[in-house]
Amino acid sequence: MRRQIVAQPESAGAEQEPSAAAAAGVDAGVGAGAGGGGGAGGAGGRSGGERDVMQTEFAFRLPRGYVDGSGQVHREGVMRLSTARDELVPLRDDRVRENPAYLSVVLLGRVVVRLGTLTDIHAGVIEDMFASDLAFLQDFYRRINAEGHTRAQVTCPSCATAFAVDLAGERLGES
Repeated sequence: MRRQIVAQPESAGAEQEPSAAAAAGVDAGVGAGAGGGGGAGGAGGRSGGERDVMQTEFAFRLPRGYVDGSGQVHREGVMRLSTARDELVPLRDDRVRENPAYLSVVLLGRVVVRLGTLTDIHAGVIEDMFASDLAFLQDFYRRINAEGHTRAQVTCPSCATAFAVDLAGERLGES
C-alpha cells in the first residue's frame, strides 16, 4: 500500500475543474506494487494529464525479524516518509531528553506503519528489535528521507563489479 502525492503541472489548455484533493496536490488513492507504478495518473507514467506521482510509503524486509510475545516472527513491513512533525515531536519526549540515543527509536516508532501482521507500531516494538534490524531501519529511514530511494551502490568483493541493490528486499533472500 502506498499513499501518493500527485503534482499537476501548470497547463494553459487545462479547462477542467480539479477536485479538492487534486487542487491541494494530494491523491488519497493507493499505489500498486513495490515499484509504485499505479496511481491517479493511470499507468504511473506521463499521460495526457501529465501528473508526477511521489511514493510516500516503502516496503522493506528485516534481516532477522521482530519476534512478538507469542513467538511469531515479523519481517515484512512498510515505512512512510517522515514529516517535520515526526522529527520534532520526539524531541519533547522525556525518554529522548534523558537519553538522546533514544531519538531514533521514537522516530522509527512513528514512521513504521506496518510490521508483518502488526499495525500498532510504537517505540516499545522498535526497542525490542534485534540490533541488526534496528540498524537496518535507521539506514532505510535515512535512505528514503534523505536520498529518496532504497537503492545502494555496492561492489562485488570477488570480481570488483559495481552494481545497485534494492535494500527494500522485494523477494525472499533480498535485503
